Amino acid sequence: MLSTANLRDLAKSAAASAGFDLCGIASLAQDPPELRRFPEWIAAGYAGEMDYLKSRDQSGALKRASPRNSAPWAHSVIVCALNYDTAQPYSTDCAAQDRGWIARYAWSQEDYHQLVWRKLHQVEAELHASAPADLVSRCYVDTGPHVERVYAKYAGIGWIGKNTCIINQQLGSWLFLGVILCSAELEPDFPAPDRCGTCTRCIDACPTAAILDAGKLDATRCISYLTIEKRGAISEELRGAMGNHVFGCDICQDVCPWNRTGESATPAQYSREPALQPRPGLVNPALDWLAEMSREDFQRSFRRSPIKRAKYSGLRRNVAVAMGNSGQQSFRPQLEKLAASEDAVVAEHARWALAKLDTHLPG
Repeated sequence: MLSTANLRDLAKSAAASAGFDLCGIASLAQDPPELRRFPEWIAAGYAGEMDYLKSRDQSGALKRASPRNSAPWAHSVIVCALNYDTAQPYSTDCAAQDRGWIARYAWSQEDYHQLVWRKLHQVEAELHASAPADLVSRCYVDTGPHVERVYAKYAGIGWIGKNTCIINQQLGSWLFLGVILCSAELEPDFPAPDRCGTCTRCIDACPTAAILDAGKLDATRCISYLTIEKRGAISEELRGAMGNHVFGCDICQDVCPWNRTGESATPAQYSREPALQPRPGLVNPALDWLAEMSREDFQRSFRRSPIKRAKYSGLRRNVAVAMGNSGQQSFRPQLEKLAASEDAVVAEHARWALAKLDTHLPG
């Protein structure tokens, strides 16, 4: 039977064996200021329609404001991170007007949740094989009432950047996070120092001004929220700033200097193989292909993909906006078809896009 010190070492070696690039330990005895500010962020309305972030326990307290609200038995968090960067270009390097943008994490045929979940369970199984019989654990990959990036900070995985993403000094911010809540009291790692300094590139580059201040995000203005979580009509104020984005947004990470220099990590220290292989057609996809996609095509193409979260209606709405922003008159036939859709939201956004194209006509 392993001591807690050995259990800590086992967790890290098991994470490496499972293919994770980073692993750290955070203690739940702390009261992180980031979690104390979470209720204020919710109260300000910055979560928009993401009601799952607002879930409360029987006492009325926000579950995400303290892990003890939902897991009173837990004492430690094992945080695992997987690098998902690839050799493909960044959105800021792609200028083709007839193409859209899908966030980097969604390029694969497989949903990253499933990949990370399998690896976490591999780590968990190794722990239970050697741990005391009364060890309790639970795995989460964006699936529970927990703010993973806060745990990641205090586990030494990286600091929370001004764009609210976890940034690792060697790997940058292209990281999938998974956590294992654990009843054992494991020695925590030291938090990573904040190395953003005076840089404000992410704040300055955000087209919709969603990053209000360092570490403060208004999700209702974020392109990722608008193209994925937002249902119904998108505010006309924000449509023009969405550019060619049809699912998610990478801009604040694309411009981050730590992502531009993350290649300095050595292969002996970190795995540089992409966590998920990009699927042909999803990197800077053709907008006309997405516009012509039937409901059956959508279900077949994205049934195992994160893209399904946008739903068929949402993706078509987003494509219409991207076509309007493209300035390409060749998209008029597809937009006219979308404008005649029985889906009122899609039709309205297509009409907006046609009007936007009118502003690009000569004379």
